[in-house]
Amino acid sequence: MTVKHRAAIDGLVAYKPGRAPTAGRPQVKLSSNEMPFGPLPTVLDAISRAAATLNRYPDFHRVELTEALARRHGVDPSQVVVDNGSGALLQVLASVMAGPGDEILYAWRAFESYPIVTAVSGATGVTVPLDNRYGHDLAAMTAAVTDRTRMVIVCNPNNPTGTVVSRTELNRLLDALPDDVLLVLDEAYWDFVTDPSSPCGVDLVGERPNLAVLRTFSKAYGLAGLRVGYCVTRPETAELIRKAIVGFSVSTLAQAGALAALTPEADVELKRRIAHVVEERTRVTDELIRLGVSVAPSQANFVFMPMPDGPAMAAAFEERGVILRAYGTDGLRVTIGTTEENDRFLTLAAELLRRS
Repeated sequence: MTVKHRAAIDGLVAYKPGRAPTAGRPQVKLSSNEMPFGPLPTVLDAISRAAATLNRYPDFHRVELTEALARRHGVDPSQVVVDNGSGALLQVLASVMAGPGDEILYAWRAFESYPIVTAVSGATGVTVPLDNRYGHDLAAMTAAVTDRTRMVIVCNPNNPTGTVVSRTELNRLLDALPDDVLLVLDEAYWDFVTDPSSPCGVDLVGERPNLAVLRTFSKAYGLAGLRVGYCVTRPETAELIRKAIVGFSVSTLAQAGALAALTPEADVELKRRIAHVVEERTRVTDELIRLGVSVAPSQANFVFMPMPDGPAMAAAFEERGVILRAYGTDGLRVTIGTTEENDRFLTLAAELLRRS
């Protein structure tokens, strides 16, 4: 017998992180969209210094980090909210904007947390299939909006497919949305985008009162273990978020590390690392296409291969020492790693994925 709880939770599929290497086995982990490089030395130094103050609570309002992010994006600090990862902010937004009887709309397949945060908020999730290029069908999403829709989520680039929406498509969706429906633009992978047609959501916040943009330090900045994300939106929406976030949820170490990652010195190395990922993404994509493998056009730090036998193929790769992520019968995702890790993946791909 279990305690009484909301029935909607029973049907939830818990989030499953990318598989980690098995102890004692030499495996390459390309299943979690992590950066293959460790934290910058300046970040480690800042964290080390901050560790001496761990007997004190962290800054509740994340003032220094909030102000640094506001300067970086050219917005007022009142428009920035920092929390324990962009996923935590997504949960808060869903709970603040929607509840029982309301709807939250998102594409599928997309980030696996979307159904979870929707159900936890009490709202009903409405999904719209991706188009035939594995991207958002924003016209179909517009048509799916009803008077019950309270929030629309667009993942750009989309996880797990890596596809992006264009500025024209996004503006068309925003034009069609009622003013009281919030569009959440999840830009966790925005730093890897090279397609000039895809917009920077932060640049649109000043024009669009019903837009909230999510960013994270977990991907390009290589700070997944610190759990720091932020939202840029209008001040009135930011204030709603601040009322609902959990107090002291961003640790002293996380704030110090993220702040150090925003310095001009860190930017130089950050750009070098991003350039590596983009170059390797192109190489991996081109080689897979040469092997006859279907590949979605990725703008993220991973590549998605649509295939119905994803789980079996992932198991075959893992048995040979490379851990990928399968999405049921939809496909297989490989994170871009170091050059050596990608070489190892491609060697196995030539063996396991080559199409005659």
